[in-house]
Amino acid sequence: MTVLNRLLDLPDVAAALDSARDAVDAVLGQRSLRRTGGPLAAEVSLRCAHASAALEGAEADLAEVRAGTVTDPVVQGALRVAEALPGLADTYGKAPGQALARLHLLAARGTVPDDQLGRPDLTASATARFGGLLGLIADPNPGPGLLHAAVVHAELLALAPFPGPNGVVARAAARLTLISRGVDPRALIAVDAGHLDRAPEYQGAANAYAAGTEDGVRSWLRHYAEAVRLGADRTAALEAARTA
Repeated sequence: MTVLNRLLDLPDVAAALDSARDAVDAVLGQRSLRRTGGPLAAEVSLRCAHASAALEGAEADLAEVRAGTVTDPVVQGALRVAEALPGLADTYGKAPGQALARLHLLAARGTVPDDQLGRPDLTASATARFGGLLGLIADPNPGPGLLHAAVVHAELLALAPFPGPNGVVARAAARLTLISRGVDPRALIAVDAGHLDRAPEYQGAANAYAAGTEDGVRSWLRHYAEAVRLGADRTAALEAARTA
């Protein structure tokens, strides 16, 4: 049994993740996306950056973010992170600590002192758990890709290893997991927009996971699956509008 598969025995989790994966595969299987996807990927990247910044408390008008007129440092950091994701996919699987440090440097510039950029700040016990997370990220077969991404995301939120906009790093790491595991290899699914659509649930489920109970973990995994499904729906709507 792989590392995470026992979580699939929690009630409704396997079915929720399967449904989300079906939604992703249905979108990515569209003929128009098999031929191209660059313009859509750029729009999804923008929307995920906007959503991730909003979940971090930096709300901004999407049109203004698109126009480049928003100077909030968290928004700017989320945009830098989103732009960097495709180029970090290889490093992420081989040297996850290096990739996470790079994400934090990009996300937190202008929000924390320069000497804190890219540097985890953890207690001794949390350091051990963070090391376990890095091992999980590097594991080539820890369990289904969506489950892997969900746990990486929640662990980074719970550990908060980086000062400043740690949540931006956590959401980016989850998207990197989807890219590197082949679930969303071209980063076309607007997952973070799905999280923003259910923002109160997102925060509540993340807190429940951090409590460490089975019900808390189940709550988070079900939320994550629903956010992915909503993100797939958002991508499908964007693609329909683009090709209309």
